[in-house]
Amino acid sequence: MSHPNDPPLTYRDAGVDIDAGESLVERIKPLVQRTRRPECLGGIGGFGGLFELPVDRYRRPVLVSGTDGVGTKLKLAFALDRHDTIGIDLVAMCVNDVLVLGAEPLYFLDYFATAHLSPEHAESVITGIAAGCEAAGAALIGGETAEMPGMYPPGEYDLAGFCVGVVEKDQIIDGSKIRAGDQVLGLASSGLHSNGYSLARAVVDRSGASMDHPIGNTTLGEALLAPTRIYVRSILTLLETVPIHGIAHITGGGLPDNIPRILPAEHECRIDPTGWSRPEIFNWLQSEGAIDNTEMQRTFNCGIGLILVLSPEHATRAQETLKASGETVYLLGEIQEGNQGVVFD
Repeated sequence: MSHPNDPPLTYRDAGVDIDAGESLVERIKPLVQRTRRPECLGGIGGFGGLFELPVDRYRRPVLVSGTDGVGTKLKLAFALDRHDTIGIDLVAMCVNDVLVLGAEPLYFLDYFATAHLSPEHAESVITGIAAGCEAAGAALIGGETAEMPGMYPPGEYDLAGFCVGVVEKDQIIDGSKIRAGDQVLGLASSGLHSNGYSLARAVVDRSGASMDHPIGNTTLGEALLAPTRIYVRSILTLLETVPIHGIAHITGGGLPDNIPRILPAEHECRIDPTGWSRPEIFNWLQSEGAIDNTEMQRTFNCGIGLILVLSPEHATRAQETLKASGETVYLLGEIQEGNQGVVFD
């Protein structure tokens, strides 16, 4: 029961600072402006983001949607007090998923939730989100910043994102054209991307290693926090000249669980496990955690972030085009008749 002499309560007293939220909106307007596309209508701050579908470019446009978060990789950002690249991870996990269907990402929205809003931290995170949108060619047309006292530990936050892309209906890449004899190309990842961090953090805890521990030509902290690679521009360029039968984004579940998602029935993917150069961070994790090969393959991408399946006659041109776009490309194996799985030869 309140007392007559108690002072009146405000939202700020309850832990929510409306002024901080308004300050953040002003801070991020220049970041959002850099991601703007011609189809964007209006600016941020409204109840919804407006985007005019470019129907003149398509005969039968199909919208492709994707949503994701960053997972426990956020714990590393908190530990290292590095918040400027985690937003790239958020965008990458969404746009790469949309991309594998052959779609061009059009726009992106984010959700940022924290107990007490720090405009500086939030601006740093959204700087990464905007950088990811620029890399993907997607407009950052809106989002939500939620301040919820008591929901998160001090200094921590959670992220989620949502992306919409578009593809011509008869150009959707769904794996249905995959045939026995097709070649399998792998594009190098930048590291763990945004999967397997619960196991990675357990390995770090067991090892007792500091984030400054050397890993190859970098440190453990830098290797673990390396942002997820965004493949959008490279793949869209490739699709202009080379027909692709299937694309798989290698996320949680690794190669064994993600490649079968695009394989037709009675087809399997045979991969040479020595066919690519595995980044040193994976060797360190496997050694320090005494992780067996099967567990490594199903938990981490192990150095391959995207898989492409295409006819043998197009493989060489595809590799040349991807390399010209800055990708590291490996010929990993081929498709054969089988039990709709992945076999490591």
